[in-house]
Amino acid sequence: MLGTEGVADISSFGGFLKQYEIALNPDKLRSMNISISEVFTALQKNNQNTGGAYIDKKPNAYFIRSEGLIGSIEDIEKIVVKANPNGIPVLMRNVAKINLGHATRYGAMTRNDEGEVVGAIVMMLKGANSSKVIGNVKERITQIEKTLPEGVVIEPFLDRTKLVNNAISTVTKNLAEGALIVIFVLVLLLGNWRAGLVVASVIPLAMLFAIALMNMFGVSGNLMSLGAIDFGLIVDGAVIIVEATLHHITGRRLFEKFGSTKLTQNQMDSEVYESASKIRNSAAFGEIIILIVYLPILALVGIEGKMFKPMAQTVSFAILGAFILSLTYVPMISALCLSKKTQHKRNISDRIMDFFSVFTHL
Repeated sequence: MLGTEGVADISSFGGFLKQYEIALNPDKLRSMNISISEVFTALQKNNQNTGGAYIDKKPNAYFIRSEGLIGSIEDIEKIVVKANPNGIPVLMRNVAKINLGHATRYGAMTRNDEGEVVGAIVMMLKGANSSKVIGNVKERITQIEKTLPEGVVIEPFLDRTKLVNNAISTVTKNLAEGALIVIFVLVLLLGNWRAGLVVASVIPLAMLFAIALMNMFGVSGNLMSLGAIDFGLIVDGAVIIVEATLHHITGRRLFEKFGSTKLTQNQMDSEVYESASKIRNSAAFGEIIILIVYLPILALVGIEGKMFKPMAQTVSFAILGAFILSLTYVPMISALCLSKKTQHKRNISDRIMDFFSVFTHL
């Protein structure tokens, strides 16, 4: 049994199960008038623990227990079966021969055509951390190897470390690739690298919020839960607010209103607040619709619930974090980081939109 940081049960198989074998001599039993049941009774009474009372020494209580377990062949040989009419005790060695043996064998374990081996499997308990369990098992194996007889070694034949590392690598790769693709598309279609980076900054912050809630509610981070996160959904509300802000700032109305091609910080704060307030209801409605889609998954039970609930919870946490950020962080960072120029120059985003607009008029 491992420590609380990584708990596991260890089950072994292969080899022989040690037993003590007692070969009774029928002739001696008959000559001493001893039955087999008396032999069984003597063995049973001389191989058991006996509990007693307790001694109360306040504030402690000391329990009394007598340990009578057999530990060797000599212990069995000295067991008194009965006393003869002359009062001389008849010992177990007087009526039987005691040897070491093994239990009836129903199977054997072999490996790599090397003959019989002894194997063990470590089963992680429910709710334990697999990485910690593997680390603790390897640590204990290192300690055990120091006390093994000469020639006996422990060779792992199935190590979950590779599986765990591959799963972590896959999740990391998927998240990194997804984030980079979303950032590239944002910068390309928004036509403003500042706006693209402002929106992209929501991704790590929303993920941090989701991971914090996952830790709080005990949701496991795995390939199913983390791999299902769609960064396009996370940045949806931020895109709406930033794009509306850009459209609002670069419109002709501000130039006519302030008579300048560049806004001051106070003017920028006011205009961002105005544009974000107008579009906030629409952005919130879209995010709520996306969030509602995942709610039925939380009602799943059985195997389906165990598989898909973590995914729905993780995505919901991330969307909730993005929703909060779009109310607070996005307008603030937009007012600080976006360009304060009210003039708009055609860029690659405009040309892409012109290209797609051709198809809408066909």
